Amino acid sequence: MSSISSSETIYVAMTREDGKNGKLCESIEALNKHLTPVELPCIEHAHGPDFDALSETLYSPQEPWDYVVVTSPEAAKILSSAWNSTKQTPAVAAVGVATQVTLESYGIPVAFTPSKATAVFLAKEIPASTTSDTTRILYPASVRAADTLMNGLTARNMQVTRLNTYDTIQAKWTDSQQELASKCQIACFASPSAVKGWLANTQGNDACKRPLAACIGETSAKACREQGWSDAEIFYPDAPGMEAWVAAVEEAAESLRKVQQVQ
Repeated sequence: MSSISSSETIYVAMTREDGKNGKLCESIEALNKHLTPVELPCIEHAHGPDFDALSETLYSPQEPWDYVVVTSPEAAKILSSAWNSTKQTPAVAAVGVATQVTLESYGIPVAFTPSKATAVFLAKEIPASTTSDTTRILYPASVRAADTLMNGLTARNMQVTRLNTYDTIQAKWTDSQQELASKCQIACFASPSAVKGWLANTQGNDACKRPLAACIGETSAKACREQGWSDAEIFYPDAPGMEAWVAAVEEAAESLRKVQQVQ
């Protein structure tokens, strides 16, 4: 981990897919604390094998769905492509605020969010059907999504249909992006895929030292830990959210400054 003086610019990498980093960039710039955000997308999205089946499955089940569960802003975007408000639509559950805001921006009302924005809490807290002995759930997911949500829901005897509607793939950096990455002392991660994308792009780049990780929540923090970051190099809030994520960036920057003061 490199150190800095209190007045030196700290470059902060934004690693979400292209076009999804604007709000975080603006929030960091507004801090006016010598933090300079730079976009280095580590991931991009593509349609998954079940994308074309979503619309038919959403509106033509054998029995109506009790919920559609949505676990990311990208999944919200995918659902919006099939959503038709003129038809009878099921209730929608969002994993957290960011996903809820995205759904509502597409005109999709959200009926439920858990007390904590994780798959574990979503599976544990989503209400069971009040009209049937079986709660039927449609889960438009990423190809790479873990089975955490599926397992939690089925453990409650809920009937879950998972559709792999999109895939998250690694973005490939240009030489100029490689050079920019070598200047970054903090990297912002919103998913395990972004963590893997960063490592894939920086592998073999000796000029790029491992940055501090400012994670949106514990899932990304766990991915960093599994990839070799120490606890002292990872900063994340208990409850995911934009303001809390920005606070994690501030905490990481303060950590860099404290190291400088000690040296």
